[in-house]
Amino acid sequence: MAILVGCAINYFGDRLLGIKIELFYGIQTFNFLWILDMFALPFVVGVVVAVIFGLGGKWLCYFPPLIVRALSYYEISHGSIPHGMSLLPMGWWGFFVILVIEASAFGGVMGEIWVKGTYGRRPRQMVYKESSSEANEE
Repeated sequence: MAILVGCAINYFGDRLLGIKIELFYGIQTFNFLWILDMFALPFVVGVVVAVIFGLGGKWLCYFPPLIVRALSYYEISHGSIPHGMSLLPMGWWGFFVILVIEASAFGGVMGEIWVKGTYGRRPRQMVYKESSSEANEE
């Protein structure tokens, strides 16, 4: 469920921003919306996936951006490319996908921190409750 929600957020976020990372049309490709689509949107997806899944969500948050980016690349490569634009070579696309996945991973870690309340071990008194016999001994 968490992966599907993450894919939906990523897909509709791409459509809302109107950016297709897989297309290149010159230096104006790299604008503010492109940066949001590369870093902020996957971060939010990672947080959402980790919050829905719970602990361990930081490992699951890698998949939604990968799935959405791969489907988008496939869609564009087998469809028509708009005039004045070109499809990124597979090497550059792979580099951008790695960046998107890492942004999602940061979001996944932040989501786990949010779910757990702390990142690391909890103090002993928060995890274990003292029994009445131990309390009487002291």
